[in-house]
Amino acid sequence: MNAQRTRFFSLTLGFAALALILAHGALRAAPVPALAAFDDAFAKVHDYTVTLRAHEVSGSRTQDRVYHYWYRKPNDAKIEIASGEGAGGGGVWTGGDQVSGHQGGFLISKFHLKVGLHDGRAVSLRGYTIPDGLFPNEVEKYRTIKGQLSEGAGPTVDGQATDAVTLNVADPAAVGGVTRMVLDLSKATHMPVRQIRYQGDQIVADEIWSELKTNVGLSERDFPF
Repeated sequence: MNAQRTRFFSLTLGFAALALILAHGALRAAPVPALAAFDDAFAKVHDYTVTLRAHEVSGSRTQDRVYHYWYRKPNDAKIEIASGEGAGGGGVWTGGDQVSGHQGGFLISKFHLKVGLHDGRAVSLRGYTIPDGLFPNEVEKYRTIKGQLSEGAGPTVDGQATDAVTLNVADPAAVGGVTRMVLDLSKATHMPVRQIRYQGDQIVADEIWSELKTNVGLSERDFPF
């Protein structure tokens, strides 16, 4: 009788533990509504143009830039640095591991040339590349970087109400020391309007997107590589 009771309680505890594990897994796997809303909205976007105001900090250095972005699915992207370090420079990425650039601080040359995607002349202060700044890639980081993900009400950004998606990073060393990332998505368009990255309490990257226009009819000619 005692042996039967022991087996019964063992099985009961085992099923309870399994239920907790499954519930925990389901909780971690639950979709974040704001990211799902972005997916639905972005599925209808073929191309877009947008302005990005970026502030980055690395050690004692800071960088403030305004970029103009052009993007066409799946892998055409172009930027121009409108102001800040390297103003007048720009680059084009059409997939792969190379960037085609022109004069300005972005690529230190008066001639058109190609360099590696992660070449120091082709990245921002914190090493962000042209494709890093594309909407689908920014959103995908919140799904692929390991950590605790949550969603809540976001701030008003340039007059737009937002949903805030927060990722507390499990392994900061894998993402340049960033410990927390917050992405604000417009409640109206479901597109990103601001992203802040933290290292502890310090803001190390603050990005604001504005003047978004979608489905403007960009063609291959807009991305000379």
